[in-house]
Amino acid sequence: MAALFFASLNMRPVITSVAPLLSNIKGDLAMNGMTASLLTTLPVLCMGIFAPVAVQISRRFGLERTIFGSLVLIGAATAARGVLASSSGLILTALLSGVGIGIAGPLLSGFIKQYFPKGSALVSVYSASLVFGASLAAGLSVPLYNWLGGSWQNSLAVWSLLSIAALASWWKIAVRPAPPQTRERAAQYKLPVANSRAWLLTLFFGLMASVFYSLTAWLAPMAESMGYTQQEAGMILTLFTLIQIPVSIAIPVLVAKFQRRTFWLVLCSVFELSGMLLLLSSGSPLFSALLLGIGAGGLFPLALLLPLLETKQPEEVSSWSAMNQGGGYILGALGPLAIGQIYDGSGSFQPALILMSVAIVLMIVVQLWIGRGARQAAAAVKTAAGAEC
Repeated sequence: MAALFFASLNMRPVITSVAPLLSNIKGDLAMNGMTASLLTTLPVLCMGIFAPVAVQISRRFGLERTIFGSLVLIGAATAARGVLASSSGLILTALLSGVGIGIAGPLLSGFIKQYFPKGSALVSVYSASLVFGASLAAGLSVPLYNWLGGSWQNSLAVWSLLSIAALASWWKIAVRPAPPQTRERAAQYKLPVANSRAWLLTLFFGLMASVFYSLTAWLAPMAESMGYTQQEAGMILTLFTLIQIPVSIAIPVLVAKFQRRTFWLVLCSVFELSGMLLLLSSGSPLFSALLLGIGAGGLFPLALLLPLLETKQPEEVSSWSAMNQGGGYILGALGPLAIGQIYDGSGSFQPALILMSVAIVLMIVVQLWIGRGARQAAAAVKTAAGAEC
């Protein structure tokens, strides 16, 4: 569980540490909105492209060793930000860290299924750790910037220290030889590209990720455009990420206890839509961040949980998660990029907020479709059981 916690903690700071310092970075490196959005878009895009590759690599080197190698890559890319103080250097670190996150992400879901086969609620440890790491980076980036003498390079690089704790906890697990039957089972499971339900989960993950990473990249600049200071905008982003911690812990537990996954999916989306509409009406960004954080904090662990509920074997979970996160993150990467392009073209965040609201409404439709399919499958099982009797 310690290994799961520390690995998850490293999955987001390389992304969320950038947003509060985006105005400083853009000013120093003369970046436009489109180029600056690549610092968020590239890691998310790589998370999508390399998630399917994770299954192939884990077959060769084993689940635990592949995750260990990914953590090394994430830590090295984050540390390099202290010396690569250029637009191309930052983009390169975003690319490399995205590769590491993309490989480790779906395999951590398989890791949960392997070591906690009946512990779906353990997804809460995974998701809460992800959110906690994101919150730390979002909330402390500006204070670190001030404390380190106005160096955004060092403020970004300091998050590589998290990888040291992660590698220490993973070393003993990674050096264990993988059981032969584990590799044999892994070869049986490929990406479920022929499964329509897997595609439905992928679409949901993509819509969820596009809204989440758009907010992660642009919520602080949105607040600044409304007249808030950089410090205040950073605190608004921190609230958005911080409120996700208790929600991401509670939601998987509630689903495991009460089921009704569709209810929780739609409820979280309604919270997110309410926060978006409040921003559109120029309401309090602080209250908007609270509503958005509650919604996002519930949707992400549910997106991670669905492949565990749909499958049985750890290798099957990894395959489904690789497809969901692969296609989902590719779609999600378009979000921050689109927001940057819309802002460059219009000089306003209002059209972007409308686009994200439409994406949330579409996500609710997909969630209802997922729930309908789950009910039909459950009814079919009951009918088959009755026939056997």
